[in-house]
Amino acid sequence: MFDNQIILVTGGTGSWGYELVKQLLTYNPREIRVFSRSESNQFTMGQDFDNDPKLKFVIGDIKEKDSMIDACKGVDYIFHLAALKHVPVCENQPIEALKTNVIGTQNVIDAALVSNVKRVVYISTDKAANPSNFYGLSKSMGERLIIHANTLTTNTKFVCIRGGNVLGTNGSVIHVFKKQIQEKGKIGITDSNMTRFFLTLEDAIKLVFKATFESIGGEIFVMKMPTCRIIDLAQVLIDESKKENVKVEVLGIRPGEKIHELLLSEYESLTTVVYDNEYFVILPQIYIEGLKEHYYKYQPVNLVNYNSSEGLMTKEQIKKMLEKGRFI
Repeated sequence: MFDNQIILVTGGTGSWGYELVKQLLTYNPREIRVFSRSESNQFTMGQDFDNDPKLKFVIGDIKEKDSMIDACKGVDYIFHLAALKHVPVCENQPIEALKTNVIGTQNVIDAALVSNVKRVVYISTDKAANPSNFYGLSKSMGERLIIHANTLTTNTKFVCIRGGNVLGTNGSVIHVFKKQIQEKGKIGITDSNMTRFFLTLEDAIKLVFKATFESIGGEIFVMKMPTCRIIDLAQVLIDESKKENVKVEVLGIRPGEKIHELLLSEYESLTTVVYDNEYFVILPQIYIEGLKEHYYKYQPVNLVNYNSSEGLMTKEQIKKMLEKGRFI
């Protein structure tokens, strides 16, 4: 699919983008355009990849439509990762989150249509399911825009992929906890009952590719992901640190946070099918030609919702996950 193709990755210098580019290079693309706002991150990433001639770094902001249109010229595939992602930042500066996560996404759509791109893949989040904070709301709006874009053209296909927390990304709880253990001798968690979905970055990107290859446009592919209690994750990191007398402090829930996250809401489960043992697929309420016919043989989900409080990993399973991700 990607052989000799030109690929654009928005937010390409972030954790997801870095791993995505790394794996994309194995598919022999003609060129990968890494689009982001950070000059220093682009310079560092270029060095990390030994200034691979297939990588072209483009300074730009998805909030600027003209920049997006220029970056999309001749592009075959777009992976749209750029976003404001931190819940407190989006709560405190909702206008900026709106401009980046919603208007920026529409700019990506418009640029893709102008350039007749083959496929646009939008990376979403569990916080978009029944959102309780502005970040989740803005990503949910982004999903709706991406799905709706399939009604505007038959040439460009748009698909969403929704996942939970990915281990090791910028600002990840893993890095925060490890730093707190070493520097403060204590870990701060918001609630002792809090649970979250987790997956290693490497596995997340492999699932992204699978959905990219197999989607037909208009779906939301929902990753099936293991879950754990945040307090269990913290305890495993404490145990592995070999540091004594590390305390756990309960801080209270921040504005917009949930005790348990959803990857699939009660409303969405009504139009969701079981794709395989790695994905659910949410079919849209709006009409997209050929989509429901394609999925009519798939079984509807037998779930009220898909939330992080069920199927929790044991501490030993959490440890194995952290070892796989090389965090311990």
